[in-house]
Amino acid sequence: MANIDTTPSQVATSALQAIPFGSIIGGPLTACIDAQAQAAQTTWEFIKQVGLQTDKEGNTKAITVIFEYVQGGRRMMLIVPLLTIVPIPYIAINEIEINFKAQISASASNSNEVKRSRAVDAGVKASGGYRGLFAKASLEMHANFSSKKDSKATQESKYSVEYTMDVHVHAGQDSMPAGMAKVLEILNSAVDTVNAKGELTVSDQMVAVNQSIIISYRNNEGVWSPKEVMWRKATDPADKWQGQDGGGAFDQTPLKVSSNGESVIATFTEEGEYYVKGGECQALIVVTS
Repeated sequence: MANIDTTPSQVATSALQAIPFGSIIGGPLTACIDAQAQAAQTTWEFIKQVGLQTDKEGNTKAITVIFEYVQGGRRMMLIVPLLTIVPIPYIAINEIEINFKAQISASASNSNEVKRSRAVDAGVKASGGYRGLFAKASLEMHANFSSKKDSKATQESKYSVEYTMDVHVHAGQDSMPAGMAKVLEILNSAVDTVNAKGELTVSDQMVAVNQSIIISYRNNEGVWSPKEVMWRKATDPADKWQGQDGGGAFDQTPLKVSSNGESVIATFTEEGEYYVKGGECQALIVVTS
C-alpha cells in the first residue's frame, strides 16, 4: 500500500501562517488614521488663515466682512464674520473596506511503475525406443529459462502562493464639531447692520439742570465707543470740542461725565444749548432751569 504524501498540506499550512495579516490589514488602517489627522490639521489651518487674525497685542479676533448698502435713504453697512459665509472643510473618512484573498496551491504527485517479465522454457531431449510388432516409441526433452525486470519511478511537486487585496476608502464632508457649531452660532448672532457714519443716541434732548442723560455712540464697526463722545456749547467755535482725557470719568463744569464702558452719563449744571457728537454724528441738547 502506497504512503500518502503530506508535504503539500504542510507547505500550504506554513504559507498561510506566514501571511503578514498585521501589515496587510493594519497598513491601510494606519494610513487612513494618518490621513484623518492631516485633514483635521488642514481644517484648523484653514480656520486660522481665513477666519482669524492676530492684532499687535497678540489677541486673536474673527475677521469680519463689511458690506455697504443704502436703506431708507441712509448709507448702512452689514458686518458679517467671514467664517459664517465660507464653507469650512470637514473631510472625514467614514468607511473603510478591506477585501483580502490568499490563494495557496500546493500539490505533489508520485508515480512508480514496475515491469517484470519472466519466460521459462524447459525441455529434455532424449531418444530411445523399442520395437514391437506394430510401434516404435521415442522421447525428446528441451529446457530453457529467461528472466526480465523493468522499473520506473516519477515524483513531481508544485507550490504557489498568491495574495490579492482590494482597499476601498470612502470620504466625505463630515458634520461640524459641536464646539465649532457653537462658535458659528455666536458669530451668526453677531451679524449686524450699522450706519456708515456711526450711530449716536441721546436718552433725552431737553433736560433740566442737574438732570442726567445717557449718551451712546456706536462707531461704523458696530462697537460701542464712549471715549469718542465729545461736547461743546452752542456758542463756542465749531472746532472747540471737549472730550474725555482717556481716563474715563472726569468732572468739568458745566458738564459732569462718567462712563460705564458702553455709554456716557452726562449731567449739565448750567442751562443753555449744547452739542454732543460721536464720529460724524451730532445731536443738540437743550438744558433748562
